[in-house]
Amino acid sequence: MAAGAWGERLSGLQAVLLDISGVLVDGDHRRVRPIPGAPRALRLLKQSGLKLRFCTNESQTPLSAFVAMLRHLGFDVSESEVTAPVPAVCHLLEERQLRPHLLVHDAVRPEFDRIDRTNPNCVVIADAGEGFSYQQVNEAFRVLMSLENPVLLSLGKGRFYKGMDGLQLDVGPFMKALEYACDIHAEVVGKPTPGFFQSALRELGVEAGQTLMIGDDIVSDVGGAQRCGMRALQVRTGKYRPCDERRSDVKADGYVDNLAEAADLLLRHLPRA
Repeated sequence: MAAGAWGERLSGLQAVLLDISGVLVDGDHRRVRPIPGAPRALRLLKQSGLKLRFCTNESQTPLSAFVAMLRHLGFDVSESEVTAPVPAVCHLLEERQLRPHLLVHDAVRPEFDRIDRTNPNCVVIADAGEGFSYQQVNEAFRVLMSLENPVLLSLGKGRFYKGMDGLQLDVGPFMKALEYACDIHAEVVGKPTPGFFQSALRELGVEAGQTLMIGDDIVSDVGGAQRCGMRALQVRTGKYRPCDERRSDVKADGYVDNLAEAADLLLRHLPRA
């Protein structure tokens, strides 16, 4: 794409939302590694004058531990800069006086300690990893079927992500199984829901039209951001697949090989103050 075309596409840009898994790092709660060039790219973006926030669906690791891991790998990230689904769903549960049955990863269960879980009147499902056994999923199914007005809250609806040993099923397929079995629709807390993106925009103090999303998921990152009025780049790392660029329903505003290329693009084509 010509330099002028990129300049036009980036016109008025004031802020960047960054996905984490698949953009900064690859892996899961057991082991992660930085994507080559990503720590330096993040430093450059932070020095660019753009407002920056991280918008992730990570639900296998407590936010504090997740940020500590990122910092250990050389990323300048603080908890206050991250919009994540577990804190968001805890706020929602308290606001609506919901008592959840948890189908979540064991590592994040302590994040729900302040939430009343006696006599559950809803189910919260997240990326439970090895916790997605038949027994655990069936128990969540039974809770939902016992309720007159069943409520299923899902921390994202991703189909898969890239772990250290290859692609891994994400929370979405298990959410869909419960939806089908119980004849209900889940409420998603996380990408690609508009409310999740809008929460991140409020934290930044910018409008959607002033913001660029950078992610590896063509549906949750790119499509979700664009439906909120943002522009979006897809990186060819993480869960990216070449067929993403041939989809007819979602088209990124641009494709880059990695975050390093995205940072270089922004630094070269953003208007100088």
